[in-house]
Amino acid sequence: MSEVVREIVPLGFVWSTLDPFLFCVHHDDRYPAGNGRLGPAASLAGRQIGQDFEGKDGWRMYHGDVVPGFPQHPHRGFETVTLVRRGLIDHSDSLGATARFGRGDTQWLTAGAGIVHSEMFPLLNTGGPNPAELFQIWLNLPSVDKHAPPHFSMLWADSIPTVRVVETAGKTVDVTLVAGALDSTTPPAPPPRSWAARPDTDVAIWTLRFDAGASWTLPPAKQGSNRMLYLFSDGPVRIGGRQVSGKCGVRLTPDVPAQIEAEGAAELVLLQGRPIGEPVAQHGPFVMNNQAEIQQAFADYRRTGFGGWPWRENGPTHGLEDRRFARHADGRVERREG
Repeated sequence: MSEVVREIVPLGFVWSTLDPFLFCVHHDDRYPAGNGRLGPAASLAGRQIGQDFEGKDGWRMYHGDVVPGFPQHPHRGFETVTLVRRGLIDHSDSLGATARFGRGDTQWLTAGAGIVHSEMFPLLNTGGPNPAELFQIWLNLPSVDKHAPPHFSMLWADSIPTVRVVETAGKTVDVTLVAGALDSTTPPAPPPRSWAARPDTDVAIWTLRFDAGASWTLPPAKQGSNRMLYLFSDGPVRIGGRQVSGKCGVRLTPDVPAQIEAEGAAELVLLQGRPIGEPVAQHGPFVMNNQAEIQQAFADYRRTGFGGWPWRENGPTHGLEDRRFARHADGRVERREG
């Protein structure tokens, strides 16, 4: 019988991943009360504004100077999948689309041939803290789709299924499905040109929450897929009989069931999929197959701006009202309450 656990690696700020994924970042910021301008009501002295990744006082400004977040920046050749557990993100892009999403929502953006977007973290609550927690996952595109038209889909929290797979003696295990079905439960469809949209790629993006003392057997993936579990809470857990504690990534044998036993309350992320198996050339925000294509991406961006930036600010925000919405480039509007 094959060993379930192949490798255990510690997690840094950026998580290493396996093909077809490029990396994952877990942003977990304990922002203070807002200042009425959607920024923190706290001194920014001593921070490297424009490049603040230090986590001073438990939060970061990232590339923002008033509002935390990531002002306009380009992408080509891959996808971003942004799962927001707490807080909100204000999105604006070069197609003229905008969105405010969070609190369990996921945005799935196919950069394809090229898009410029901003991701700002508005701090709406002026009377108390503004926690923000999200995962941003970079999922590669195969060469045939690296120049697909840019596109984003909103997977709203009320459309993303959570399956309670264990409920025994008050102990529960909940699995939230952003991509990839579990038994008969299927999440919303990914964008049409995503690697995950192909029926044979076995892509799964799940979050798993275990009560202390709960256990569940993760069903096998397809042979030839890559499969990683990321323990981002302290645990500890046992996976395939091996104890795992602290924040770490666990590479699994894909086609073998993996029993997970939580000694303490635990949360994990599963990233799984058939590898694309093509060369990867990455330089900053561009992911292509070779250096010539990277140089062409820079040249195209300098020449076209990937459609230009239609907004007056580099990091637009969407007002003081506590509302979630998406306004797509074709004029279609989606709204969610709360």
